[in-house]
Order: sequence, then structure tokens, then C-alpha cells
Amino acid sequence: MAFTPEVFDIKNESQTVDTAKKYGLTSEEVRELHKRATAAKATAYCPYSKFRVGSTLLSNDGQYTAGANVENASYPVGTCAERVAFGKAITEGIRGFKAVAVATDVEAPCSPCGMCRQFIREFVDLETPILMFNKDGEYVVMRLQELLPLSFGPEFLPPPDVLEKSRAGGV
Repeated sequence: MAFTPEVFDIKNESQTVDTAKKYGLTSEEVRELHKRATAAKATAYCPYSKFRVGSTLLSNDGQYTAGANVENASYPVGTCAERVAFGKAITEGIRGFKAVAVATDVEAPCSPCGMCRQFIREFVDLETPILMFNKDGEYVVMRLQELLPLSFGPEFLPPPDVLEKSRAGGV
């Protein structure tokens, strides 16, 4: 059975208010995430696929950080918008995020790719909402744990000294 998420419209104020409340955001934050993720698409470097993606993060202290996809002639070397945004935020010292937004130019709201889901997992709580906007402002919201069930995160790694002792003991 196929999963069909509920689709909302940023132009529908009551939907935006209800969605914001459900995910611990304000309607202003949802609109700002949409605006900034959509604007970030304009900075995408995608001469090969022409598939523009913008992403914006909202930190716990109210800072917004945007990023866009950056392609490369050697296709696997490209970087997705979400990873660009997180790289920028982390290197600027921003920690703790309350929402992630992604915007594309296509009909259906697009979710982060598998690599980005795992990358996002490093920096956010599993309850963090991921807002996925299409070209017209329609969007789907899912928590990271819904996009990445049974995820592997930093808390699963033993401390480095435990790993060293384990290796030294031949375990």
C-alpha cells in the first residue's frame, strides 16, 4: 500500500497556522522557511540537471541559514542543498535546529535524498519537522524519524576510548 502524505498550501493561512502549531513552529516561521528556501533555489549551480533545490534551516535561536545544490561535471561530486545549508551553519557555529525546509521547481513536494536524510540526522532531533515545498508553495511536512526510520545516529557510537580498548583487546 502506497503512503500518501497530506499536502498543504502556503497560501492557505488556516492550513499554515495548523501545520505550524502541530510541528512547534509559528506560521511566520513556516512562511519564512518557504520564502528563504524558494529564494535559495536562485543560487543553485545546476548546469547539468537544471534541477534547482533550495534549503533553509531554522535554528533553535531563530537564525535562518540557506543553501542550494551545487553540481559538478563529475556527477557524484555534487552537493545537495540541505548539506550545503548544514555545512554553512555548522561552520558558522550554529547548533541546534528546529526545522529544515526544502524547495524545488517540480510539481510534487520533494523529500531530501537518502544521503541528506542521514546527514541531517547528525545535527537534528528525530522529531524535527522537514518541510518540503513544490514550485507552487504546496508542501508536505514529516518529522525526520518518519523519513529515516531505524536511523543510525551519533548516540550509537561508543566513545573513542572504548573503541580503542576494544581493538587493543582483539574484540
